[in-house]
Amino acid sequence: MSVGVLAHLVGKMPYRDLAAKIGDFGFDHVQLALWKAVDDHDFSKPGLLTPGFAKQIGEEFDKNGVSISVLACYLHLYERDEVVRKENLDRFKELIRHAKFMGAPMVAAEVGKPNVPVEDKDWKTLVHSIQELAEEAEKWGVYLGLEAANGHLVGTAIELKLLLDEVPSSNIGVVLDPGNLMDEKNFQNQDQVIEEAFELLGSRIIAAHAKDRKWNGSQLDVLPAGQGTMNYMKYLELLEKYKPYAPIIMEECKQEELLGSKTFIENIQRKFR
Repeated sequence: MSVGVLAHLVGKMPYRDLAAKIGDFGFDHVQLALWKAVDDHDFSKPGLLTPGFAKQIGEEFDKNGVSISVLACYLHLYERDEVVRKENLDRFKELIRHAKFMGAPMVAAEVGKPNVPVEDKDWKTLVHSIQELAEEAEKWGVYLGLEAANGHLVGTAIELKLLLDEVPSSNIGVVLDPGNLMDEKNFQNQDQVIEEAFELLGSRIIAAHAKDRKWNGSQLDVLPAGQGTMNYMKYLELLEKYKPYAPIIMEECKQEELLGSKTFIENIQRKFR
């Protein structure tokens, strides 16, 4: 599959305009987070989607030559407030139930970033949440895509592997982003970080993200793909080996940077095909 993009990188707007704009950029697939990218409908609580409306969204993107490869759900999955956590899970489940009507094979998420010291009960709550979401995904024939990200409760490839082992559902897959696994401490050993991620998670990858990283002398910057010093040759070579044609979604780009990063990734891909 070719390189896609986070839909909200081109702006937040009515979904018909969004689909047309992404099509005009030449992308043929997107990761769509409804409440980050669409402003002409309310997606702030569960119960606002219908199969007909979901189908209409999918058809509008399809009309512009764009498929929805990933539905994204930016919600905290181990929230200690039970009322808030239930609403978060209900919103997530609603996306799972409606994903197929938009043509999306997966609903993906990072699990949430702690704003208080983490306790053992937080991990147990997360496991329970993932079990609930996996059961819903199994009912609807949709993948639940989980992504590890620095600073989140699941911040490393090892932690994500532990979570997958605790919830052994075949409907759970991995959204891999090596840039999210790097920090100031391990960036100098980035090849090892990338290799470890594929060794632990490679068989479960269902989508991949693309951003770049660069050490500026005092901190690790986040940049569009092709503007940093992350070993993209190794990353894409291993992705081709483990999961050829997995959808790649670009992150961290301004609109004027989108096509340059897309070309950078596709030029590397051609070396392995």
